Amino acid sequence: MTEEAGRAKPKSLWRHSDFLKLWSGETVSLLGDQFTGLAIPLAAVLILRASPSQMGVLQAAGTLPFLLIGLVAGVWADRHRRRRLMILSDVARGVLLLSVPAAFLSHDLGIYLLYLVSFGTGMFTVVFDVTYQAYLPSLVEHEQLIDANGKLQASASAASVVGPSLAGSLIQVVEAPFAILVDSFSFFWSAFSLAWIRKKEATVSSGPQRPMAAQIREGLALVLRDSRLRSIAACTATSNLFSSLVGAVLVLYAVDTLKMTPFLLGVMFALGSIGSLLAAVTASRLSRLVGVGWLIIVSAAVFSGAWLLLIGAAPPYGAAVLIVAYFGVGFGAVVYNVNQVSYRQALVPVPLQGRLNATMRFIVWGTLPIGSLAGGAIGQSLGLHTAILVGAVGGAFSFLFVLFSPVRQVKTIPTQPEVGT
Repeated sequence: MTEEAGRAKPKSLWRHSDFLKLWSGETVSLLGDQFTGLAIPLAAVLILRASPSQMGVLQAAGTLPFLLIGLVAGVWADRHRRRRLMILSDVARGVLLLSVPAAFLSHDLGIYLLYLVSFGTGMFTVVFDVTYQAYLPSLVEHEQLIDANGKLQASASAASVVGPSLAGSLIQVVEAPFAILVDSFSFFWSAFSLAWIRKKEATVSSGPQRPMAAQIREGLALVLRDSRLRSIAACTATSNLFSSLVGAVLVLYAVDTLKMTPFLLGVMFALGSIGSLLAAVTASRLSRLVGVGWLIIVSAAVFSGAWLLLIGAAPPYGAAVLIVAYFGVGFGAVVYNVNQVSYRQALVPVPLQGRLNATMRFIVWGTLPIGSLAGGAIGQSLGLHTAILVGAVGGAFSFLFVLFSPVRQVKTIPTQPEVGT
């Protein structure tokens, strides 16, 4: 009997009740995120009349925590019950977001409050995201990882299709701060869904813990010593650096230069996000047809090159150009993420997942605040279009890191950990 014939086929995730609870809570939360993602920058632009440099700082505030506590969060995720950390992070974010509509009602809303809320929610997002990716391999089997990540990405993509148009419509009717209430309540729902999961986590050792610095070094070594993980980290970090440079000024450019209303802006993001949804439902099939390694490379080339279309975005067809560019970025990024995240989750044993994911997030998300600040500074001094040009051209070459790496030889997701064992 061959190994394949002897291995029991994993049950369908549609019958995996605990995964369905995780998935349903995350789906609602991801939909809520679309409201905050549009409402906070629009509140800054339309209500507080923020400058390009202020928009750069605002976007950087939400991602700076990945540099500040990203590595520490990974150790926390490996030392503590992961589901409990996720629940606490959801509740904290829900409470923080309530302060924005409250401040608006009391006429105390200011740009510094938006900075603070973005930074605070970013801190708990770091903890949640690092813990969430470490938790998934203990909830489902290795053979189910691509399917599980695909379903979660499908939710993210569906939320990005439906959410912006709903958010834009709501903001068109009421003031932007009130739209944030939707996201606040979505975090509370996610916390409830996680609390409902019945599968017990492995007991966390209650004995003496190794020094945190040593565990952080272990996480860094996992990534930096393995050429496959190292090249994936470099590709994603470079892409994030330049895409955040574009993102820092994109809403301001759309409103001021292209004269787009909140509703039209929401519709644009929704239509462009169809590419993400299409990618999420086809990523697993594409990996079987093309192979995991080459699919990572090709999808990286797609999302890194699609931003180049933004260089030609100008009235009267600017919205159409943005939709096409956003479609390409969304499709390529989701196919890339489903496959590279599933691949690295399978490479490393479950007890090290927190440190692995924290190290990857520290490297690949740590470039986001740098890009955001650079985008705001360039937009302020040289103009919004120049900032978009620098970001689009700079990010177009990020796929080269995985092209010239052993990732080319990867055919399938490994069934056993290969790194750190």
